[in-house]
Amino acid sequence: MPLPHAPRLTPPAPYAPLTDLQFHALLPYLLHRAPQGHKIADLRARMDAIFRATASHAPWREAQAPGAKPETIARHFRRLTHAGLWERLLIALAESAPTHPLRQIEHLIVRACRRAHRILGMAFLLLIRRIGLRSALNGPPWLLPDPDLSERLSRLPIPLKIPQTRAGRTRRVEYLRALKHLFRAAEGRARIPRSVRLAWP
Repeated sequence: MPLPHAPRLTPPAPYAPLTDLQFHALLPYLLHRAPQGHKIADLRARMDAIFRATASHAPWREAQAPGAKPETIARHFRRLTHAGLWERLLIALAESAPTHPLRQIEHLIVRACRRAHRILGMAFLLLIRRIGLRSALNGPPWLLPDPDLSERLSRLPIPLKIPQTRAGRTRRVEYLRALKHLFRAAEGRARIPRSVRLAWP
């Protein structure tokens, strides 16, 4: 797991096809062959289709790329996700200089990561929180689970030596209420409205 980085939000940017420089920076991270072993004919067009769909929140049935059906593009996205592409790209973004070509497409990458949440779950959420790329979260961080906070809270001792006086009992009740509130915050909201998710930068 990478070391924590200072949290940052990625400035929104309109979708634009990958430039030569951006694609070549992305190329080492990609899968170049289909499961059957043959080379993917137009990998750049397929990545453009993935980024176009995820940046616009469009369903996969609207994804388009030369020589690839929408379901092919969706399957390719799932293969990339299971292969760890988005984790590797987020770590690379967190560790790269502001002038690195990957930083030019950071907005596209974090948008794709939001859709990858559905596949990767809690471990992906924890990685994003630790490296600080908050725009890759699928909603505001204060509404999402915080596994680190949950783990820290589970190790807190419950004070048993509080005096059995009225003031002591009041103090214990307040302590337990505060713990309950923090555990709820660590669990996140059970459901976040889609409008809130879409408004998150």
